[in-house]
Amino acid sequence: MSEVVMPDAERRAVSKFLRRMLPILVLMLLINQMDRTNVGFVQDELRADVGVSATAYGLGAGLFFIGYALFEVPSNMLLERFGARVWLTRIMITWGLVIVAMCFIQNVMMFYVLRFLLGVAEAGFFPGVLLYFTQWLPDSSRGRASAIFLGGSATAYIVTGPITGALLELHGAGGFAGWRWMFALEGAFSIVVGFVAGFFLVSRIEDARWLTREEKDALSSAVARDEAARSRAPKVSRFKLLLHPQVALLTTVFFAMALTGYAITFWLPSLVEEIGGLSSFEVGLLSAIPWICAVIAMYSMSRFTDRARDRRPYLALALVLSAIGTFLATLGSPWFGLAAITLAAVGGKCAATLFWPMAQSGLDLKIAAPGLAVVNSIGNLGGFVSPTLFGYLKDTTGTTHGGLYTLSAASLLAVLGVALIRRSGGGTKADPGAGSGSGSAQLAREKGQVATGETR
Repeated sequence: MSEVVMPDAERRAVSKFLRRMLPILVLMLLINQMDRTNVGFVQDELRADVGVSATAYGLGAGLFFIGYALFEVPSNMLLERFGARVWLTRIMITWGLVIVAMCFIQNVMMFYVLRFLLGVAEAGFFPGVLLYFTQWLPDSSRGRASAIFLGGSATAYIVTGPITGALLELHGAGGFAGWRWMFALEGAFSIVVGFVAGFFLVSRIEDARWLTREEKDALSSAVARDEAARSRAPKVSRFKLLLHPQVALLTTVFFAMALTGYAITFWLPSLVEEIGGLSSFEVGLLSAIPWICAVIAMYSMSRFTDRARDRRPYLALALVLSAIGTFLATLGSPWFGLAAITLAAVGGKCAATLFWPMAQSGLDLKIAAPGLAVVNSIGNLGGFVSPTLFGYLKDTTGTTHGGLYTLSAASLLAVLGVALIRRSGGGTKADPGAGSGSGSAQLAREKGQVATGETR
């Protein structure tokens, strides 16, 4: 495939956007991930101070995703109306306010309500940024921007533990519990960054003072051409897509992957605490280990598999590793459990890296964009089911083993689903990106075009 030559003015405009806009967007995403998952580090404190049982904690952690799913599409529509500068800033400030409010939790119902409201407040942030990319970048540049932006999500998993653990060490300062300090300070930081973002973000190409007239015209023309091409794509209802066998299989596999990913995210700190004798900061540091290993493995595997003609065997292997890890976590000492969860996290992250390029090449081109949106939006409901089920099983059995066995079974069922997925969804034979690194770039472009759902 011959490389598309970008006009010089367009290239300069794209470079300026990446330098000026991406750093603040990546910082916003990092804070976003931290604020939605920091509750995993205060499960014991919430139980002792507020009476939040394991079942209640799991349900509250999962309610975030219900609020998020319900308001995701309306939020994207409002972003188009008000512009990214106003709406992305609004999203961040309001979710910061909800996080601050969580430091005043007095009972289980307040916990439920605020977790749901956090999902409502955050709704549309991730897909909103991807939509923002479509308004500013041509398809040929969007893959790079999406990859850099997604790197912020991977980094968040690593830094959340140490930062949150350090804030919990403030326990007793001013007569407040450490978990209240954590919510108050992390929420306040989100609000401050939200206001700062309002000064940096620019909604429209025409409003960018740091672009010359030539650069504005070149970039606007490139974006307009891509929008015209997308407008000619056939429209398919989501209901019909749900009945599509390939979409249904992909949704099932991603749902199983989401079960494991979000269970580890919300329950890892409590598993680490079983080691005993650790300070909050040490729990945070140890909780970062699985994600450090997972991110290293994720990028290593992506470089190795980008040229693979068929990603399914590698995805199946990653899911098997995840299943083995969650099963082994029920055996041996807590230290052995941490090593096992690390294996599960490695398998889960590698599976996510392999799944989306495979999903893109496994769907017919005419339904690829809306099909990926359906897979992502429904599959992410695993974020509600997983922590809720995990908490219920812990309360009824007194241990997390039942939840871990469930995750192992789900990963193995996902392996069966992968075996049934067709490698090619009927795309053209001339598609050289189906088995190469360009597949990842095409996926990023599709995600930018769809601009709904979350694929982290």
